Amino acid sequence: MFDKLEKVVDRFNELTEKMADPTLYDRQDEFKKISEERSNLEDIVKCFKNYRRIKDDIEGSREILKNEKDEDLREMAKEEMSELEVQIPVLEQELKLLLLPKDPLDNKNIMMEIRAGAGGDEASIFVGDVLRMFQNYFRDLGFKDEIVSLSEGDEGIKEVILSVTGQNVYSKLKFESGVHRVQRVPKTESQGRVHTSTITVAVMPEAEEVDFQLDLNDVRIDVFRASGAGGQHVNTTDSAVRVTHNPTGIVVANQDQKSQLKNKEKALKILKNRIYDKMVQEANAKVAAERKGLVGTGDRSERIRTYNFPQGRLTDHRIGLTLYSLDKIIEGDMAPVTDALIAHNQAELLKGEEE
Repeated sequence: MFDKLEKVVDRFNELTEKMADPTLYDRQDEFKKISEERSNLEDIVKCFKNYRRIKDDIEGSREILKNEKDEDLREMAKEEMSELEVQIPVLEQELKLLLLPKDPLDNKNIMMEIRAGAGGDEASIFVGDVLRMFQNYFRDLGFKDEIVSLSEGDEGIKEVILSVTGQNVYSKLKFESGVHRVQRVPKTESQGRVHTSTITVAVMPEAEEVDFQLDLNDVRIDVFRASGAGGQHVNTTDSAVRVTHNPTGIVVANQDQKSQLKNKEKALKILKNRIYDKMVQEANAKVAAERKGLVGTGDRSERIRTYNFPQGRLTDHRIGLTLYSLDKIIEGDMAPVTDALIAHNQAELLKGEEE
């Protein structure tokens, strides 16, 4: 581990020198690449410097105990050494975590799709509840979200697609993909019986040009008349757009805007992210198969969580996590859930590194 850490420090210093080159600012792509790599190493370097400083201080206290005759000074050295020594294993664990291979997608923005599944109107109502939960959580993290597409049902929301931007968005939300199950008494239930409904959540890292380029020769674009709410305009013009990616069969339809061009732009953006997400899911499934115990593959068909309202209980089935604070979580206090998932994944990665 310490050989790795020394190499990280050398690389950090090398990148710092490159950043000092005034001509680098004229080469924006190179500047971005160097500054991102340096930023990724900064926490490791800071932690390692702190670790070395504490080790040096412990050695200094040992020297005092070895050579000093004054009892007061010796007692002070003993106290300081015992306080410092308890920090060493904590810092060593932190360094191990910092050295774990980084998910290259962690710093990406995302598109999030939330869809009603089984359960009719109750599922659509729960989509609205989960949307609000995520939006409150985004606000706490300082993320910005924008609704890209929204399809309303008779009650609640059939489907919503969000664009979420901020620092390391994907790292916080990548374990949310899958089937979310709700157990509660619907407002329309006169007998007070608990119903079970489901929704699906898909978290897709936003594809940049450098990651994946969509070949429009592979895409079929159809236009049709929009349906549903929207007044006379949507019924008299072919403003709705459907795009189909022939190689994968992925289809996206959009009719949110009155402008056919804007609907086309939105549909192509969603399509691009869905194709990129498919590539990511396949890669994740391969890694998960090699390293059993990691937190899922991002497959949206996997049942991951149950929200049981009568018992005030949330259960994440992947890591056996049960929390009796559903009222807080559904209002956006999601950190106890997301942090536990990240910690579990890190523990499994550490186990794999040590084997």
